[in-house]
Amino acid sequence: MTTTEGRAGRHDVVAAAPDPVLDVRGLGVRLGGRDVLQDVTFGIGAGQFAGLIGSNGAGKTTLLRVILGLLAPTSGTVSIGGQPHAARRGLVGYVPQKIQLDPDLPVRARDLVSLGVDGHRLGIPRPSRGRRALVEEMLHAVDAAGFADERVGQLSGGEQQRVMIAHALVSSPRLLLLDEPLANLDIRSAQEIIALLSRISSKRGVSVLISAHEMNPLLPVMDTVVYLAGGRAASGPTGEVVRSEVLSKLYGHHVDVIRVHGRVLVVAGTGDGLDIPAEQGAAACSPAEPCAG
Repeated sequence: MTTTEGRAGRHDVVAAAPDPVLDVRGLGVRLGGRDVLQDVTFGIGAGQFAGLIGSNGAGKTTLLRVILGLLAPTSGTVSIGGQPHAARRGLVGYVPQKIQLDPDLPVRARDLVSLGVDGHRLGIPRPSRGRRALVEEMLHAVDAAGFADERVGQLSGGEQQRVMIAHALVSSPRLLLLDEPLANLDIRSAQEIIALLSRISSKRGVSVLISAHEMNPLLPVMDTVVYLAGGRAASGPTGEVVRSEVLSKLYGHHVDVIRVHGRVLVVAGTGDGLDIPAEQGAAACSPAEPCAG
């Protein structure tokens, strides 16, 4: 399948790899008597940058929790590098959605990154030249060396994101998951984080799956998209998934996809003749897919 949007020259053909790093097959999750995810299937190859797009309540965080091994699926399988339960083996790095750090917390940025090396082990870690070199390498990889000795709670939102990404990468995972990392960032900081993640996936061969409400900031770098609506998913190259016929089938009612000046707008009919535009390419609200939740 030929990409029509995404990183030019990176992946002229973006298809499910024979042995994808992340392989999700027939995934279903039922919580509280409700099907949160239904028959979700997709794969992400080595070094690919994938966007997980959907509105609130679409199931994005639930999907990430299953991949991390924090939630057992009702049906289907998840494997990373061909291994089940791979999140427990250090193959997955994770950056959570909400980061709340006390400004007075006596922890430097480099200390937080260092915890990603062996912070899961009991006892005080033993200092070593190799450990320090690895931390320095990660700080430079995310352009955080300039504030490595500052208290992490006193850094800006964008700087904290860089430190958290370094913390997630220092264990050399094959897959990096990020839950809404662009939330609460200004436009410039968001663009810098996206460029940073794209560079990491390209140069280090780390597969990246980033959840977001808005797909437009990710369009220049996204190899593939996993579009969630009503617990179901459509996945593949952006230009082949974000189309009226594909999203209409996904939502279960007519959806228009409008492209203007390099941006994508998804407009879903509500059934009463009124169209509600989805700002910045996020999934639209409708009776079948409410905004709340």
